[in-house]
Amino acid sequence: MSKFAIVFPGQGSQAIGMLADLGEQYDAVKQTFAEASDVLGYDLWALVQNGPAEDLNQTFRTQPALLASSVAIWRVWQELGLEQPANLAGHS
Repeated sequence: MSKFAIVFPGQGSQAIGMLADLGEQYDAVKQTFAEASDVLGYDLWALVQNGPAEDLNQTFRTQPALLASSVAIWRVWQELGLEQPANLAGHS
């Protein structure tokens, strides 16, 4: 078994439509965004999918979008039963 790490992206990597395909394949993606939306008080999935980019690119919206994206990707990784990384990291 090889050792590897997963590094989640930081601010600047956000894009309208990110995770659209993954969201259609795995309920965990939309569920994660639904949980985040409940806390934030707005529909984060709709913002990430439809924009406008000017709103998504505001730091106070970018950061939750990237955190939700990273958590969603991790949940899908877990759901698929893929090899566990030695480390996880994120940056922004």
